[in-house]
Amino acid sequence: MLGLVQGFDRDTTDPDLLVGFDTADDAAVYRLRDDLAIVMTTDFFTPIVDDPYDWGRIAATNALSDVYAMGGTPLLALNLVAWPRAGLPFELLARVLDGGADVVRTAGALVAGGHSIDDAEPKFGLAVVGTVDPARVLTNAGAQAGDALVLTKPIGLGVISTAVKRDAAPDERVAEAVRVMTTLNAGARDAALELGDAVHAATDVTGFGLVGHLREMLVASGLGAELDAPAVPVIDGVRDLLAQGMVAGGTQRNHAFITEYVEWNGLPLDEQLLLADAQTSGGLLLAVESTRAGDLVRALERHGALASGVIGHAIRDRTGYLGVSG
Repeated sequence: MLGLVQGFDRDTTDPDLLVGFDTADDAAVYRLRDDLAIVMTTDFFTPIVDDPYDWGRIAATNALSDVYAMGGTPLLALNLVAWPRAGLPFELLARVLDGGADVVRTAGALVAGGHSIDDAEPKFGLAVVGTVDPARVLTNAGAQAGDALVLTKPIGLGVISTAVKRDAAPDERVAEAVRVMTTLNAGARDAALELGDAVHAATDVTGFGLVGHLREMLVASGLGAELDAPAVPVIDGVRDLLAQGMVAGGTQRNHAFITEYVEWNGLPLDEQLLLADAQTSGGLLLAVESTRAGDLVRALERHGALASGVIGHAIRDRTGYLGVSG
């Protein structure tokens, strides 16, 4: 999909378009005046859990995350719905919409409308508009050599979602995955902004997995990175499910793509797949000045982030290169 987007005729001559296509960032940012810019994004997907209310919550949290990844605050959301009107009762759709609306309200934003179509496969998500100070926009393109890399949620969500689809996920694993996927990245954004200019870059970790989104940041920033695999936080029980073969198709595609750019250094295949695991509503990946990494970790803990450790460092090496230790 990224290759198709890169082939579009893109008008980037407007100086007020602060973030557009060029660096595969999480959202577009357009400056309205010197002290105000809008953030625009959209995301939607098919059900990944059985409970329709939880699906709505997860989809909404995921869509809002792009605004937080840019340092912004959500303002308005529009529902995006595809629903098989002849196949599923509208009562289920109502629960999906209720879940999404509850998360949007928790974020301090409003659902102000939307659009629906009749479709054989149900899909739900949001288009979101937020606001941000143009001087405090976070992008994926600002990382600097030596920066510490910090992740704010554990990974493994794709493994658990795959186990759900195969009726192989223990209830406690599903509950934990839902908790992770419905935790807003607002606190992680607040912690990043608290450190001011010391946080150089940000992105959220979703469908391309940790290593995929890290590579996007590195390419945008003209850097490489060393990743400490044992330091990456993982949801309890995920490795057991991975050993049972719970690998999503998206994860396999991520791994096949990224391996060209990674030196795995003997890391076992299951651990490689975990780093490429396709996440839904994952955490923020932050590049912070190395001398301030401890300050960021403590700020994340104060703001309720689910994880807050350093998982690697950016290096001045081949652009997009990843060396993995562990």
